[in-house]
Amino acid sequence: MQQKYANIMKRLLLLACLLNTLAAQAKQWTADEVRNIISRVNTYWQTNNPAEVRSFWDNAAYHTGNIEVYKLFSEKEGKKDDTEWTKERQQMLDYSIRWAEHNQWKGAKEPDPAKWKYKNYGEGQDYVLFGDWQICFQTYIDLYLIGNGQQPVSNTQDPKIKRAIEVMSYEADSKASDYWWWADALYMVMPVMTKMYKLTGDTKYLRKLYENLLYSDSIMLDKETGLYFRDGKYIYPKHKTANGEKDFWARGDGWVLAGLAKVLQDMPETYVRQPFFVEKYVNLARGVKKLQQPQGHWTRSMADPEQAPGYETSGTAFFCYGLLWGVNHGYLSKKEFGTTIDKAWNYLTKIALQKDGKVGYVQPIGERAIPGQTVDANSQANFGVGAFLLAACEYCRYLEK
Repeated sequence: MQQKYANIMKRLLLLACLLNTLAAQAKQWTADEVRNIISRVNTYWQTNNPAEVRSFWDNAAYHTGNIEVYKLFSEKEGKKDDTEWTKERQQMLDYSIRWAEHNQWKGAKEPDPAKWKYKNYGEGQDYVLFGDWQICFQTYIDLYLIGNGQQPVSNTQDPKIKRAIEVMSYEADSKASDYWWWADALYMVMPVMTKMYKLTGDTKYLRKLYENLLYSDSIMLDKETGLYFRDGKYIYPKHKTANGEKDFWARGDGWVLAGLAKVLQDMPETYVRQPFFVEKYVNLARGVKKLQQPQGHWTRSMADPEQAPGYETSGTAFFCYGLLWGVNHGYLSKKEFGTTIDKAWNYLTKIALQKDGKVGYVQPIGERAIPGQTVDANSQANFGVGAFLLAACEYCRYLEK
């Protein structure tokens, strides 16, 4: 009897969530409303968290979102007066500059290339070639280009980009191609390669991007779905969920879809391998679309919601951003993906976003869906905020189109 009552309540709760989702989807958002949400979320984060933290991946992922906010606010003044809008935009830029200066515009700081590592996980200063220490270069390059009027590099000794050039040129010139052995790296470093091309005009970064990604595909790509396993430990059928399903981790695939969007944004359409990246991006987008939950989110184990049920924001936000970018730039159709986007945006604003500007339901740092792990409205993280900001910026542009 007690179990029967519990099942009825569970169904009623699901029905209520579905009704709320449908009601919220009827809302017609304006770009100004979205800008106000962006401002509230970013102001909350920067007010409660110092800029002076290390340049490791989690902090650096936030700054990829913060820089996107700066770019968006530079495109259009919104409903605020010029003085207020310019002041807020400058505060956001200054926050990233303070972070970069605190880290001396570097990732891991070991000076001797002979000691540089990447083949396993490591947070030491000798893991210079490990992607978690390279994502910071995305923001450093963006800051350089912002300050230089988007012009290519004229002085390779400029401290903003000197270390990025040193490290990424070393990787691009090396014979190894096994640098990206976990899905997260495809967001951490793939966009660094295209930004290095944008910065220098040297196609060696595009060639290395392709070579490295071929290696990643050989160990993580599931050709049947177009999705990525997090790394070699989770390949099916060697690894399965408790229900025997393929275990695709939402944030892991979120990293990849968002990373491919960023790559295509900076990759010239004339590049010979560009169609390869487009095909991969579209296939992944369609694989992601199929696994969205009715409430708009993706569960931590995408193909097996029962593995770790409940809301999760970081993967959902990266998916929302990746799909929005594709529609905004003509790689995906609004007819095919519009409903998916609207449901994801509804989740982000009606469930993940809290009244004070906190972004909740972010799974803590990890690499898989963990049964029984608590993820609730108070679960926040720097990378989750960064993903939310990316999605919100692209949704604002989506509305303006």
